[in-house]
Amino acid sequence: MAAPSSLNMCASSGAVGACNVSKSQKVLMSGCPGLFGKKLVNSMPICSSADFTRLRCSFGAKPLKWESNGEVPVKFGVPCHVVGVKNTNFFSVGQKFQLDDVLEAQQFDRETLSAIFEVAREMERVEKNSVGSQILKGYLMATLFYEPSTRTRLSFESAMKRLGGEVLTTENAREFSSAAKGETLEDTIRTVEGYADIIVMRHFESGAARRAAETAGIPVINAGDGPGQHPTQALLDVYTIEREVGKLDGISVALVGDLAYGRTVRSLAYLLAKYNDVKIYFVAPDVVRMKDDIKEYLTSKNIQWEESADLMEVASKCDVVYQTRIQRERFGERIDLYEEARGKYIVNRNVLNVMQKHAVVMHPLPRLDEITVDVDQDPRAAYFRQAKNGLYIRMALLKLLLLGW
Repeated sequence: MAAPSSLNMCASSGAVGACNVSKSQKVLMSGCPGLFGKKLVNSMPICSSADFTRLRCSFGAKPLKWESNGEVPVKFGVPCHVVGVKNTNFFSVGQKFQLDDVLEAQQFDRETLSAIFEVAREMERVEKNSVGSQILKGYLMATLFYEPSTRTRLSFESAMKRLGGEVLTTENAREFSSAAKGETLEDTIRTVEGYADIIVMRHFESGAARRAAETAGIPVINAGDGPGQHPTQALLDVYTIEREVGKLDGISVALVGDLAYGRTVRSLAYLLAKYNDVKIYFVAPDVVRMKDDIKEYLTSKNIQWEESADLMEVASKCDVVYQTRIQRERFGERIDLYEEARGKYIVNRNVLNVMQKHAVVMHPLPRLDEITVDVDQDPRAAYFRQAKNGLYIRMALLKLLLLGW
């Protein structure tokens, strides 16, 4: 790495690269008047510097051409120096959203998350405006739910309608659709995409959302696929943590309850791994402990994690206590295992008493008895605010997938 007063050159002869400036920053160039106000988008970190604050830019007299992806070309042997850096949204208005579908948490990077959260804040202002918005007027969303849902389905439908769009809905499609007659998922998707502009699907099988996306020619949003993932829940969870705690770097999070089958905690763990100095505590009955694939992923990303049987001790250390329901529907005939796991870890007033003042309790809902109702009145009980944030995140995603930035 070069000293702050200079930048490294691209290593390969004749290569065209880009300075490793954060995608959420604007770079002001001297000697290149045509570049002022441009934004770096999807730049590849070929050459880099540790500090851009006092650097200068001189590419010579000949103006440089911007590549179609927004990168700053740097030819081998030509010094690249930066005058200054200014924070800005790195996605241009009207630019196509980077994702064709929303299927899993791993699809998102930090910059995209920050930009989505900014759109969600904009959607919050839209929702509070009694006139609403008509930006999705003429668009149709199909909600295809093979498993029961209240919050997710209604929040997606509310999101679409608040942006002026319309909804085609099927609930309990496993029993009350052609799936009950033996129709394949692929045939259902091919049919439904002829009626709608975007599909929001919940399914009982892990991987079903990916199969749907591979079949459909329109965007597909995974609203939960069995014990797999629930990416929009993870997005609203991270959005909620940022709003409630005030930061995402340097936080400690306790994931409590059904960690083996809980798709929400799996997706949340993937997203938390995008941030720095995060520590995750797993608190679960033995029969529903977090699976090794998540632990191995966190380790590969240098995220600290620890398993604990002591909820009180963990709660006293954490910024977020994320409680989940023990899901009876995932145990099949093994009701004995369900009864063994249920009720072992409960968030009550005693847990609140050891929690820090700034910490919050979250839950993807619905709850049974794993959070007592007397917790609801405490300002640290964030789960109903969390559910409302789902509306803003889903409004943002619908807007981005159908219209772009």
